[in-house]
Amino acid sequence: MTNSISTRVVVLGSGPAGYTAAIYAARAGLSPVLIQGIVPGGQLTTTTDVENYPGFRDVIQGPWLMEEMQAQAEHVGTKVIWDHVSAVDLSRRPFRLTGDSGAQYFADVLVIATGAQAKWLNLPSEEHMKGRGASACATCDGFFYRGKKVAVIGGGNTAVEEALYLTNHSPDVTLIHRRDSFRAEKILQQRLFANERIKVLWNKEVETFVDGGGTAGLVALELRDTVTGELSRLDVEGGFVAIGHHPATELFRGHLELDADHYIKVETGTTRTSVPGVFACGDVMDKVYRQAVTAAGTGCMAALDAERFLAEADFEKVAEAAE
Repeated sequence: MTNSISTRVVVLGSGPAGYTAAIYAARAGLSPVLIQGIVPGGQLTTTTDVENYPGFRDVIQGPWLMEEMQAQAEHVGTKVIWDHVSAVDLSRRPFRLTGDSGAQYFADVLVIATGAQAKWLNLPSEEHMKGRGASACATCDGFFYRGKKVAVIGGGNTAVEEALYLTNHSPDVTLIHRRDSFRAEKILQQRLFANERIKVLWNKEVETFVDGGGTAGLVALELRDTVTGELSRLDVEGGFVAIGHHPATELFRGHLELDADHYIKVETGTTRTSVPGVFACGDVMDKVYRQAVTAAGTGCMAALDAERFLAEADFEKVAEAAE
């Protein structure tokens, strides 16, 4: 028999945004159900050192932080379920979600915190060097490369912004682009070309992230010229892939309003989406900041928005019954 779960609030996603939303919803007495998704804990479970989350003087580990968030959510009354939602019906309330397990979830309110994944180059050597010199977030990891030579791979706004940011930590930043011109906005390009700490390598693509062996981590990038095919080597200790992100919104296409980059659109200053009773938080709606702490902040907002929505709906029901 198909398992059916009905609740006032379903939180979809288990990163900082999802767990924070669940914590606030549980403390409001809404008995939330949190569905973890394919990767419980989100992107922080693949991050080792975390040095910029408030409240910790020492470096902490991403997986540990997510375990603590889950434990706190469960402690205050969240029911955490491992499942992956593969279909949704947002045309009427209660909303219906169908999991790969066959379970049906019914909720008066849905909080979406499915996140976004950084795009990578999909090189075997890149996968091997993740956390050992290969990164997809300069804001997250740039601090660990103070005084070291680093490279950024990409040619859009994100790549140029990350190269500029890294000059706060590194005196030697190289931006590697496979074409002979950038797609980035002109104002960003002007700032880039005016910065003496940044060099640009045109018509180059990364072939290999070179492992120094032992505890050395990344020591170089092997490059191929996209015009001549010539191979070269760039000695660096940090390689930042900045070619964009994939927001996890495939499930909601045709159900919610998305922007041109497929992020969920929310009303300015809120987490309200185009469907009343559906709220979005974290990287699935934030293409600018993409930090654990900002995701947690919008998770709090989503729970508070959801609580107000339900309170108004309950008041309207009482008023209708009294008429």
